[in-house]
Amino acid sequence: MITLNEYLRERFGGKVYKIALDGGFTCPVRDGKLDDRGCIFCSAGGSGEFAGDRKLSITEQIEQGKKRVGNKIRDGKYIAYFQAYTGTYAPVGRLRELYQEAIRHPDIAVLSIATRPDCLPDDVLDLLEEMNRQKPVWVELGLQSIHEKTAEYIRRGYPLTVYDEAVKALKQRGIEVITHLILGLPGETAEDMCASVRYVCDGRTDGIKLQLLHILKGTDLAEEYRAGRIHVLSEDEYIGILKKCVPLIPDHVVVHRLTGDGDKKILIAPLWSGDKKHVLNRIRKEVLP
Repeated sequence: MITLNEYLRERFGGKVYKIALDGGFTCPVRDGKLDDRGCIFCSAGGSGEFAGDRKLSITEQIEQGKKRVGNKIRDGKYIAYFQAYTGTYAPVGRLRELYQEAIRHPDIAVLSIATRPDCLPDDVLDLLEEMNRQKPVWVELGLQSIHEKTAEYIRRGYPLTVYDEAVKALKQRGIEVITHLILGLPGETAEDMCASVRYVCDGRTDGIKLQLLHILKGTDLAEEYRAGRIHVLSEDEYIGILKKCVPLIPDHVVVHRLTGDGDKKILIAPLWSGDKKHVLNRIRKEVLP
């Protein structure tokens, strides 16, 4: 297994930090195209609570991000990560402006874009291919689960075949793919979660993010939780699931994340996840080979 830090050091020769950006996007399950409620777990910030201020330019957000890690890195490289909402869900002309501004920054080594597999029309794919000729482009696909019953429950809004087609189209254009999965989604067993990990790793994904399910204020999932209709993983349960999932990840798939910390201002559960240092130390000790 190779971690993101190891991969970045090998590829770029040193530490590379990610700067989360907000490009002012929305999402087809928020703007009425597919739904207007959003995914059941997604916060009002479109999973971009740690991203920059969308009122600022991309350059200004990058500079602010650099300042936040200025005591950790000198003359370093950065990943421009369009994190909030759906990072390809806009007219291609607008996307070109945003991506080009990020890529032009001399300290940016990689352009990484979080999006949905159903938001990659041909003109956007062509643009990504063009950007990839300037600097490496990563596309992070929010799959969350391979199981259709789960997908319907969380209001994902597309079938698994759309993910498969998106991965194929991106790889044909030489673009690296990172797949997001959520562990602990309601109704899923450890075996279900392992099946999702196995599926994406047997496909053509280059990287994987395993994210602990968080219950966040303002989400429909929070209402389900308050009504007692869903179970949230304990720390021991999560570590146990990781012990089953991680060995399924082959060496050629880069592990970008094995947990996640929700914004404490809106985090309802699981509260143990707020102690990020403790959780990461436990993962290193008990899960990683």
